[in-house]
Amino acid sequence: MKAAGIRRFGDAVQTLELPEPRALRPDEVLIEVRACGVGNWDDFARTGDWDLGVRPPMALGVEAAGLVVAAGDRVDGIKTGDRVTAHSAPLREQGAWAGQFIAAAAEVAAMPPRVPFDVAAALPVPALTADQAIRGALQVRAGQTVLVHGAGGVTGGMLVQLAAHRGATVLATAGDDSADRVTAMGATTVLDYHQPDWPERVRALTKGGVDAAANAVPSGAGEAMKAVGDGGRLATITSDPPPSERGITVQAVLVGPDGRRLGRLVRLLDRGALTVSVSKQFPLEQGGAALAQVRHGAHGTAIVLKPEGAR
Repeated sequence: MKAAGIRRFGDAVQTLELPEPRALRPDEVLIEVRACGVGNWDDFARTGDWDLGVRPPMALGVEAAGLVVAAGDRVDGIKTGDRVTAHSAPLREQGAWAGQFIAAAAEVAAMPPRVPFDVAAALPVPALTADQAIRGALQVRAGQTVLVHGAGGVTGGMLVQLAAHRGATVLATAGDDSADRVTAMGATTVLDYHQPDWPERVRALTKGGVDAAANAVPSGAGEAMKAVGDGGRLATITSDPPPSERGITVQAVLVGPDGRRLGRLVRLLDRGALTVSVSKQFPLEQGGAALAQVRHGAHGTAIVLKPEGAR
């Protein structure tokens, strides 16, 4: 089976020939991959900083969309031929950057016919991360004020959209070139995070600080906490939770697979309440170039890989 991955941790991404998928366990499905997502988290897996439970040589990738071609005998609600999307970690066998991908059925969500495979492949990790921060760690409710620090990226945009969908007033930080796009996603105020006084401006605008903040900027959680009111909540998705102060509850959010939660997010996507834009599709053989594009930045849009022959 052709795949994009690594022979050793730290290697550049290359094309691999891997064995065909093994026989399914009772709780698993086999997905014929039509598109697979690419994110900075895949670079962590490439270097070994994110342990996915398998060792090289290995395909990278933890999110994919495609067609179910086989299902284990204890799988309920998913059948051969279904259009699905999935985030899986730790991996059951190999990563998603391949022609076929094994995932636990509990990590898979059905996909409506009008959602394109490339969009569905780019959704799982950013949307699950954002939802686990907004609905889970921060428990955002209608009428609250929420800060999203680093709203210009794909996950940052998801944080804005989900907080606004729950009825919060959303303040965001982003670069000047992203301000209009972040506003269109639901932010009422967008501040340039290059300006050192932005936390003070948030506190002034909200008369004491926001109720909750979601940080999506590496090493940015400490700055985000300055904008939170006393007794508020801070969630960071960048593994850098600062010590609590002023009674603020601090929580690090690490994305976890959840097919039921993902299914709800897919339905929001189908209704237009959640959006993700795919700017470029690379063939599987150009996995290294796709990952380099993500490192360089894609202006808030997603990058996907497509196996040979995928439609």
